[in-house]
Amino acid sequence: MHKDEYLKIGESLLKEGIISQEQLEKAISVQKQEGGRLGQILLKMGIITEEQLVSTIGRQLGIPYFSLGTGMLKPAMDQNLEELIPVDVARKNLVLPLSRTLNSLTVAMTDPLDLILMDNLKKLTGCQINPVICTNSDIAKAIEEFYGKSSLFREAVEASYDISVPTAGGEAMEARVREEELSLDKLIARAEEAPVIKLVDLIIRQAIDERASDIHLEPFKDRISLRYRIDGKLYEIPPPARHLHLPIISRIKILCKLDIAEKRLPQDGAFTVKLEDRVIDLRVSTIPTIYGEKLVIRILDKTAMFFELPQLGFEPYQLEEIRKCLNMPYGLILLTGPTGCGKTTTLYSILNEIKGPSKNITTIEDPVEYHIEGINQVQVKPDIGLTFAAALRSFLRQDPDIMFVGEIRDLETAEICIRSALTGHLIFSTLHTNDAPSAINRLLDIGVESYLVTPSLILVVAQRLVRKLCPDCKEAYEPDEKKLGIKLNTDLIYRARGCSKCNQIGYRGRTCIAEVMVINDDIRQLITEHAPYEKLKQVTYARGMQTLYMSGMKKVEAGITSVEEVLSVAAVVF
Repeated sequence: MHKDEYLKIGESLLKEGIISQEQLEKAISVQKQEGGRLGQILLKMGIITEEQLVSTIGRQLGIPYFSLGTGMLKPAMDQNLEELIPVDVARKNLVLPLSRTLNSLTVAMTDPLDLILMDNLKKLTGCQINPVICTNSDIAKAIEEFYGKSSLFREAVEASYDISVPTAGGEAMEARVREEELSLDKLIARAEEAPVIKLVDLIIRQAIDERASDIHLEPFKDRISLRYRIDGKLYEIPPPARHLHLPIISRIKILCKLDIAEKRLPQDGAFTVKLEDRVIDLRVSTIPTIYGEKLVIRILDKTAMFFELPQLGFEPYQLEEIRKCLNMPYGLILLTGPTGCGKTTTLYSILNEIKGPSKNITTIEDPVEYHIEGINQVQVKPDIGLTFAAALRSFLRQDPDIMFVGEIRDLETAEICIRSALTGHLIFSTLHTNDAPSAINRLLDIGVESYLVTPSLILVVAQRLVRKLCPDCKEAYEPDEKKLGIKLNTDLIYRARGCSKCNQIGYRGRTCIAEVMVINDDIRQLITEHAPYEKLKQVTYARGMQTLYMSGMKKVEAGITSVEEVLSVAAVVF
């Protein structure tokens, strides 16, 4: 777009209602006296903000405006972008590489009309430059954040291949790493400290920054593997040297107060990290493998946990049915699905919605992942006899209104839950089943009598998590309905593509798809008759219950997720 094809900046700001005619005339008067660009004069006069100026210029030029606050100025992972544009070039010219696709490099800059700079970047990188515009302050912060973290992590990993450390059980090392909390805010200041401490800090910090839910550190014969789970998928990260595996494991064990000498048995522990104003719990699990201990760290960010029920992804009619059951005075409500399907998030969101001073709510969990204000939460401790069943028996003497049992694992727990539901309590719990109808058969299979299930069970919700398409790069196409096996209410659906905002993945964030089965008289009759799973499934689906696949296809029609993502978690059931 040539300069004569768009309005002058003053006219654009006036047209968009950002400035008034009087303010424009004052700025033009100053420009005539002092010279300079009109936009900069409006900025100095305090009439507009830097964001308003740069976003307006972006709209004039047809160039996207990226801001630091929305997470847009975040370079893609594992593309070695810091090697394409070195840090000194980035700082001198205020440019930041965001992503590379084939021969095209997306670069954030403050002046996309600087043709000399564009040409220099093209020669330097060997790529066609695709510019986006941003403010000076935003890009300066983004440059320091990216090159600082990138170089620190890369240098730490590279240095790990050249360094040696004391044995994991050495007194010197143990003294250096013995802490109850790890303060990540001091990461830069501690860059000169022990290499193992620095490396562990960086691994955890980067995982938190990338929104990872888990860190996997796995030993193999000649190497170790480092992976982050982001939005349910595992991604490889450059790993440290193989000989640092044991010191890294020992460092984390000491933070968790685990036995660093015990390498033959699984161990579980936890510790806390502080990041700015956030307190993040890290749950650690180790298991022995043939090449050493595998370590998994679950990242629990308390500030990112709670959602309102409508934000979780349920369809409006599903939400209405769930809330009707939440208003029941007693009964058993089950959430089903595999590990990591979002059951805990849904249950905590439900409890957060229904809690109040007039209700006595008690939970028994393994583990207590998040603390909810106003709710009594109990941690299972089987080694001292505090099991789900034992805790539930005690709960009934605590005058409860609502109880949440982390999981029904055996007949004893199931019977106490059901009998509690029959005696005037609202009970929430979870089961590991593939869909909603099979929850009934699971209760019957573990030994619960049908005459107890029939009057107590009021609702079963089966759910899965699917990744949401990146709204900035999703690509539309015409679906093949015969191949999908379902009639869609739209001519176009979307698939993942990848851009700088989603780190070239094509997805960002997750939402749930669900089956919501309200127990009615027809289903109660089938339970009494010990009807087989196929019969239960046929009746529930015939009366209009949406399957997981159908729920996913609703999200596909709405452009929220892709067909491939739905098929990865839900079977095609009609």
